[in-house]
Amino acid sequence: MSVNDDRPAVAVAGIADPAPLGLAAFALTTFLLSAANAHWMTKATGDAWLGYAFAYGGLGQLLAGMWEFRNRNVFGATAFSTYGGFWIGLGLWRLLVAPPPAGAGPLAIAAHATAAGHDLGWILLAFAIFNTYMLIWSTQVNVAVFVVFLTLELTEIVLFIGFLGGNTNVVKVGGYVGIVTALAAWYASAAGVANGMGGRLTAPVGKPILGPR
Repeated sequence: MSVNDDRPAVAVAGIADPAPLGLAAFALTTFLLSAANAHWMTKATGDAWLGYAFAYGGLGQLLAGMWEFRNRNVFGATAFSTYGGFWIGLGLWRLLVAPPPAGAGPLAIAAHATAAGHDLGWILLAFAIFNTYMLIWSTQVNVAVFVVFLTLELTEIVLFIGFLGGNTNVVKVGGYVGIVTALAAWYASAAGVANGMGGRLTAPVGKPILGPR
């Protein structure tokens, strides 16, 4: 509406809570990547997560983050937009940087794999720093969201240690912790859907650990 429009203003309808979508998108993509890191996908390519890093974990969370801006929820907007960007960025890194150079010999391929692992370590370290203050602020949301950020913090810490140290066993442990993170996010998403429907079936999410002043 322009400033010169003399038509009566129309109230903008509220929107549904986008958090369950963002949490579900994060959970599924995290589960697929973590299952690969945990060596569960022994008969798969291990890249089942890649397409969903763009279409669901990336785009889905980015949209949820934008809607959270509309809801004036600074925590949800920052969290979902950032991790949407994380998945899109990780997908681009996997496509553009991770593959070894064409025609590279065995030694060059091994050296590239080591360098790629260090890339992942630095990426995860950077996001662990971001996640640390989001973990602190999540104490003011609810227990379910706090558990998501707590398990995610542990996942990122274990994985960046494993990738920077070139230790596949530590990365495998990080995969298992990531699966727990995905389950926590799925629960928080399911609770958000149930509670948002206003029906008889609800799911507890717990009160904020640090309540209002």
